[in-house]
Amino acid sequence: MRLRVEFTTEPFDLDEAPPHAVVARDVIQAARLDAVDVGPFGNTAEGGADEVLTAVDALLRQALAAGATRVSLQVNVIGEGEK
Repeated sequence: MRLRVEFTTEPFDLDEAPPHAVVARDVIQAARLDAVDVGPFGNTAEGGADEVLTAVDALLRQALAAGATRVSLQVNVIGEGEK
C-alpha cells in the first residue's frame, strides 16, 4: 500500500523557519520516502505504508519536542501510479 502524507507545524514564522519546522523537514527528507515536497505552507511525501507511518511517528515526536504547538496532518491511501 502507498500513502501520501501532508503536514504543517505551528506556530508559523514567515521570516525564519522555527526549529520545529526545520526538524519536521529534516525527518521527512531523511526518511525513505519519495516525492518529498517541503515548503513554507505545507509539506507532502509519498511512500510505502511502513515508511510513511514510521516517518509520521518520528515527525510527531521530534516536532513536538522541538516546540511545535500543533501538527496538522492528513494521510491518504494512493494508487501505485497516482500523483
